[in-house]
Amino acid sequence: MIELEIDGHAISVQKGTTILEACKTLGIEVPTLCHMKELAPDGSCRMCVVEIEGGRKGGLVPSCAEHCASGMKVHTRSQKVVESRKFILDLLSSNHVFTCFNCAANGDCRLQDYCLEYGVDKTSFTYGKRVGINESDRSNPFFTFYPEKCVMCRRCTRVCQKLQGRDVISVSNRGFDVRMSPSYQLPWRESTCESCGNCVSNCPTGALSSKDQERNYRAWEVKKVRTTCPHCATGCQMDLLVKNNKVVGVDPADGPSNRGLLCVKGKFGSYKFVHSGDRLTHPLIKRNGQFEKASWDEALDLIASRFKEIKKKYGADANAGFSCSRAPNEDNYVFQKMMRAAFGTNNVDNCARVCHSASVHGLATTLGSGAMTNPIRDITEDIDMILLVGSNPTEAHPVVGAQIRQAIQRGTKIVVVDPRKIDLVKDATIHMPIKAGTNIAFANAMIHVIIEEGLADMDFIRERTEGFEELAEIVKDYTPEKVAEICHIDAEDIRQAARMYANAKKAPIIYCLGVTEHSSGTEGVMSLSNLAMVVGKLGKSGCGINPLRGQNNVQGACDMGCLPYDFPGYQKVANKEVREKFERAWGVPLSETTGLMATQVLPGAIDGRIKGLYIFGEDPIVTDPDTAHVIKSLESLEFFVVQDLFMTETAKYADVVLPGTSYTEKEGTFTNTERRVQRVRKAVTLEGEMRLDTDVFYDVMNRMGYACERKTASEIMDEISSVTPSFGGISFERLDNGETLQWPCLDKESKGTYIMHVGKFSRGLGYFYPAKYRPSQEMPDEEYPFMMVTGRMLYHYNTRAMTGRTEGLNEICGDSYIEINEGDAAVLGIKNGDRVKVASRRGEIETRAVVGDKMFPSEVFMTFHFEDGNVNKITNFAIDDIARIPEYKVCAVTVKRA
Repeated sequence: MIELEIDGHAISVQKGTTILEACKTLGIEVPTLCHMKELAPDGSCRMCVVEIEGGRKGGLVPSCAEHCASGMKVHTRSQKVVESRKFILDLLSSNHVFTCFNCAANGDCRLQDYCLEYGVDKTSFTYGKRVGINESDRSNPFFTFYPEKCVMCRRCTRVCQKLQGRDVISVSNRGFDVRMSPSYQLPWRESTCESCGNCVSNCPTGALSSKDQERNYRAWEVKKVRTTCPHCATGCQMDLLVKNNKVVGVDPADGPSNRGLLCVKGKFGSYKFVHSGDRLTHPLIKRNGQFEKASWDEALDLIASRFKEIKKKYGADANAGFSCSRAPNEDNYVFQKMMRAAFGTNNVDNCARVCHSASVHGLATTLGSGAMTNPIRDITEDIDMILLVGSNPTEAHPVVGAQIRQAIQRGTKIVVVDPRKIDLVKDATIHMPIKAGTNIAFANAMIHVIIEEGLADMDFIRERTEGFEELAEIVKDYTPEKVAEICHIDAEDIRQAARMYANAKKAPIIYCLGVTEHSSGTEGVMSLSNLAMVVGKLGKSGCGINPLRGQNNVQGACDMGCLPYDFPGYQKVANKEVREKFERAWGVPLSETTGLMATQVLPGAIDGRIKGLYIFGEDPIVTDPDTAHVIKSLESLEFFVVQDLFMTETAKYADVVLPGTSYTEKEGTFTNTERRVQRVRKAVTLEGEMRLDTDVFYDVMNRMGYACERKTASEIMDEISSVTPSFGGISFERLDNGETLQWPCLDKESKGTYIMHVGKFSRGLGYFYPAKYRPSQEMPDEEYPFMMVTGRMLYHYNTRAMTGRTEGLNEICGDSYIEINEGDAAVLGIKNGDRVKVASRRGEIETRAVVGDKMFPSEVFMTFHFEDGNVNKITNFAIDDIARIPEYKVCAVTVKRA
C-alpha cells in the first residue's frame, strides 16, 4: 500500500494506482476528455493535470498516467493547475465552432461544461480557424460527424480499435490539418464501420452525434431507465432514454457481460419498434375470414370456452402452447403454469427447440446441466486460445465478438471451425472450413490425436468421468486422414489444433447453431463435451464448453419450464416427487404424461393429435423450416390463438389475436447465455388496450377453471424461487440492489455460480457419450448440387419484428441474399447483384446474389431474416432423434439466374 496526500486528505492506495483513480476514491473530480477506464491511459488531452509538490516538469503531470508514490503531496486545484487547464481549453476553443444551441450534445458536452467551470468563453487565439461547418459527414444512417466540434481526444479511435476491434477511425494528416476520419478519409458510409455507435456513446462533445438525438431530444429532457437488451442472449445492459413517455434513444451501460459496449442493433435497433404504428392495440377475433375488433372479455371468454371444448372432447393433450423466448422469465413461468395447471397438459415448448435444444439435452446428458459453463468475461480475458466451432459471434453475438477480438489483440490464438470465411478467420491461427454436418467426425478426430499423442488428462478422466474406454475405442477409427476426407479439411490442421487445445492452460470451446441445428445436433454437442473432458478443461477458469444462446431470453424460457419434459429449473415431469411438489405449490393435479415438442406439435396438428394451439410471441411460419408444412399444420387446427406485438405471418392464421406488451412496458428479468439473471424495467405506457401478458394468462387460467390471483413481476419471481432450487436465492430486491446473480443461486446468502462443475459435475461423474458420425439426412446430388447453410447477419435479428422497423438497418440491408463462391458464379453466369432462383425439394425462392470468396465451392449461405426470399420455404424439416431440432444447416439446393 502507498500512503500519500491529495488536497490535504491522507489516503492509502494499492501500488500501481494512478492519481486519477485515487482522486475518484476520495470523491475529488478531475476533468478528463480522453480518459477511458477500460483502457490504458492515453494522456493526450492534458485536462487531468495535477500538481505534485517538488515534482519534475514544474510539478504538473497528467493524473491518468501518473502512479501514486509514497509521500506524494498532490494538488488538484492549485493556481498552476487551474491556469494549465484554462490554457488547454483556450487552445481547444481556437479550433472549435461553438454552435451549442443547435448541437445535439448541448447540456451533455464536457468541453462546454469545462469552459463554463473555468470561465473560458472565447479563445485568445483569434486566427487560424481551420475546420468549417460545411465539412460534416452525414453519410452514416445513424450518426453524423462534425469535425468542427472535434477536440482530438482520440476516444473514438481508441474505442473502435481497442474495444470494438475494428480499427476504422484514425488520425489523418499532420499539423494544422490533422483530423479524425475513417480509413483513407472515406465517407463514413463507404468505410468498414459497423455502425455500432460506441464511438458516438464515447464522444465527449457533439463531434459524433446520433441523428435521433439531433432530431428528438437533449440530455436534460430525458430520463434513463436501466434495462437489458432485447436482442441476442449476450445480455447487454443499457439505458433507455425516455422523453414524454416515448423511448427516443439508448446509451450503453457498464454491465458484466457487455462492459460499456453495444452493437448496432442494441444502440439503434432496440426502441423504434416499440412505438411502431402497426402495433396491435386491441383484441381481434376472426369472423367470416376477417379480423374484427373485440373487447377483452369477449376474446378471453371465447379462448377459454374453445380450449375447454377441445379438452373435454379430445382430452387435455389435444391442446398445446408455444412460449416466447424474447419475453421475461416471469411471463414464461406463468405461461407454462397456465398450460399445466389450467389446460392440464405438458405440451408446452419454446423456440429453443429449433436452435439450442440440442445443447440443453446434450450437456444435461454429459455434464448434468444444459447451460454455458463459464461466463463471457472468463472466456474472453486472460486465455491462451479459443476453439470456435460453428459460431459467428461478430455478427450473431456482436459484443461477445468484440471481446473475442480484444482477446486476439492481447495475443490469444483462435482456431475457427466453420464452413464460411467469417470475420474472425482473418485473425485465426487455423481455419478449418468444415463440411456442414460433420462436427462429430471432427471432434472425434481431435480426441483421437489427443489420446494417441498422450495429451489426455488421465487423472481428470479417472477421477471425474465415466465411459472413457468405450469412446476411446470408437475414436481409434477417426484418424486425421480419414476425417479430413469426411470434413473436407486438412489432416495436419486437425493435429495442430488438437495439440494447441490440449496444451493450452486456458482454452474455452465456444459454439453455436452450426453445431446444434443438424439431424445429429445433440450428439454433436456431446462430442464437443467429450473433447473438453478428455483434456480436463471443465470446472476451470478460462475453459469450459460454452454455447452462445440465440435470443435474449431463450435460456430463461428453458429455465422457467417451457419444455414438455421439464418443470421450472429442469425438474423432471416424469419424477413423481417433483410433480407432487408442484401440485402442492399450485394446488391442482398435474399430468404425468411427457408433452410433445414444438417440432412434434405441428405435425401432430396435421395427423389430428393437436386440435388447439396458443402461441405467445413466436412466428413459426417465418422461423420454422419448410414453410408450406407449417402453414398446413396451422390450417389443420380447430382453434388457434396468437398473442404478439404485431400481426405476424403466423397471426394471420389465428382465430383470435391478442395484443402483447414489449420489454419497455413491463417489469421482469431476462437470463442471458451465461446464466446471469438481469432486470428488465418498465419505461413507457402506450396508448391502446394492451395489457401485461401475465395478466392475460391469469385471466385465461381463471376462465379455464383454475382459480388464481394476479401477481406482480416481483411476486412471480418470489414464486419462481420458492419452487425452483437453482433460483432459490434470486429476488428483485437483490437484483435492484446491484447484485449480479448467475444460477444456480440456492439461497439468499449465495452469490450465485460463476463457473459450473467446479470439483464435481452436476450429474456426479462427467459422461463420455459414444458418438459416431453419420451423414446429414439430405445431401447434394446432380439435381440439387449445392449445399446450403443458413445463419444470421449483423444488421438484423430473426424475423426482423424489431430490427425491420428501424429505417437505418433497412437502409444498410433491406433484402434477402445468397452468398455464392465466385468460381461457381462464373460457371453459372451469375454476377454480383444478379437476381437468382434458389430451389430445393420443398420449393423455390428468388433472391439477390452476393458473389465472393466467403463460401467454398459447391456451398452457399443464406440468412433467414427477410420476407422476400424467405429461406425457410426451402429448408429441410429433417429433425434430430433426441432433441427433435430441425436440420437448418444442411439443405441441398440448385441456383440459377432469375
